[in-house]
Amino acid sequence: MPAPHAPSSPPPPGTGLAPDALQRAVDDLRADLGAADFTVDGVERRLGPVAAAALHREQAVPARRVLRGAWPGPGRDEAREHGASSGTDDAVGTLTALFLLGDDVPRRALDAALARTGTDGAVRLGLVEVAGGAPDDAVRALVDLRPYASSDAAGPVSWWLSSDLGELATDRRLAADHVLGAGGASLTLAQVTMRTAVDRVLDLGTGCGIQALHAARHARHVVATDISARALGFTAFNAALDLTPGEPGTGAGAIHLRSGSMLEPVAGETFDLVVSNPPFVITPRATGGGAGVTEYEYRDGGRAGDDVVRDLVTGVGAVLAPGGVAQLLGNWEHRRGEPWTERVGAWLDAAGLDGWVIQREVLDPAEYAETWIRDGGTTADREPGAWASAYDAWLDDFATRDVEAVGFGIVTLRRPVSGVPTLRRLEEHTGSVHQPLGAHLAASLAAHDWLGAHDDAALADERLTVAQDVTEERFHTPGAADPSVVLLRQGGGLGRAVHASTGLAALVGASDGELSVGQLVGAIASLFEVPAEDLAAELLPGVRGLVRDGFLLSDAP
Repeated sequence: MPAPHAPSSPPPPGTGLAPDALQRAVDDLRADLGAADFTVDGVERRLGPVAAAALHREQAVPARRVLRGAWPGPGRDEAREHGASSGTDDAVGTLTALFLLGDDVPRRALDAALARTGTDGAVRLGLVEVAGGAPDDAVRALVDLRPYASSDAAGPVSWWLSSDLGELATDRRLAADHVLGAGGASLTLAQVTMRTAVDRVLDLGTGCGIQALHAARHARHVVATDISARALGFTAFNAALDLTPGEPGTGAGAIHLRSGSMLEPVAGETFDLVVSNPPFVITPRATGGGAGVTEYEYRDGGRAGDDVVRDLVTGVGAVLAPGGVAQLLGNWEHRRGEPWTERVGAWLDAAGLDGWVIQREVLDPAEYAETWIRDGGTTADREPGAWASAYDAWLDDFATRDVEAVGFGIVTLRRPVSGVPTLRRLEEHTGSVHQPLGAHLAASLAAHDWLGAHDDAALADERLTVAQDVTEERFHTPGAADPSVVLLRQGGGLGRAVHASTGLAALVGASDGELSVGQLVGAIASLFEVPAEDLAAELLPGVRGLVRDGFLLSDAP
């Protein structure tokens, strides 16, 4: 069992190889990984749904049972289908054990799994280390190499991402310069990013490069920055492995790497899109760093409280081209006596940009401390008193600023093409959403602009249609002829539910593009026997909200 301490970090894969040699090596590796069925679906087929789900929860025991043939589920049947006589004799089982579980495998098994690359090629790439040259000598992973599957505007992707091994594989505390793979926050950002074709994209704080890889599919130029030289190394390797040379917009050369903190590496430049999963974790600093609290480059920005997110929100406009959009994740403190909408709203005002903030989650100070003490490899269970000491440090730090809760969410900013900002929207939406969300956010921004160009008279002349994902729910009091509540529910996007008056529900129900909004208002007013002007004053604000949020669509929003 490895000793429970932070290991020295190995160099990123591909370090020291000449560009041509690296490209030849990753071409072979890519072919090997595909031939081995080392994909998201392939791993799940090999492990079976129960063990695969447990592995997603960072629980390795079920997967290890499957690989040694001790699990009476689908994984054992799949092993037979692969012709496996033991857990590491089949290619996908070998690679799963080696790179996902951190288990040693025999050299002969890895030679068979990576037919072109072989164990020696994996060593040259910096992926593994070996105990010797004999067929049964042990091979151990130096990095986490795992399959990744997603979909963006350019279609589905099936990639492999390298990053540092996690605690599940090493049983040791993470190093301070640990490079994280595609975690939950990274996946969220990739799904909410707008994928409009653009010229220049900045991935600020690239980590293992997942945002830059997606951006390379819809941008001519991508700049990826990070304060961590190791992160930039992993990004370079992942780009070489996953972006197939020769395909327009997806060559590995499309990603340009810059070293530095926050916006410093791109000062004086402008971009059409900025994406960032910044190091936003609020780490104790008022107590001198906090007893027992380890700082990690991938999550700690070196500033007090939520200053990292504030500074990025207020400063990113300096690198946005006119019409350029910035999308980032972040968290912010809820301080006693100050609504979060006022606190974050002040950041938007200082930024001088269109701003839309969606708060997705709220944790009390204790929940927040527990989340981040646990994350990042704290070995409190092996160090008496460390957990309590770190917990106290976090709560002491929050107490210095009267923090009652911490919110987490999505921030979308845009530099107006001309004039002053027109969008300032801060809302809470903690329910489920329908990913990918990027297209919905882009459509909502476009609808906001369209509405800004239409006063009420112009809106009344428009013919609108109901979006296909909208349904209506009516709730009746027993015995009542009319509904007491009418809900319009959105099936896609943010999955919003809107309480509609009888008149608004009638207008939405009749919006099939045949009659204008004004004609529908007139017909409903006649039916209700009320003045059309009064009904229009009541309904048009609701119509605007429904257009903005995608319930009602114009032919040219």
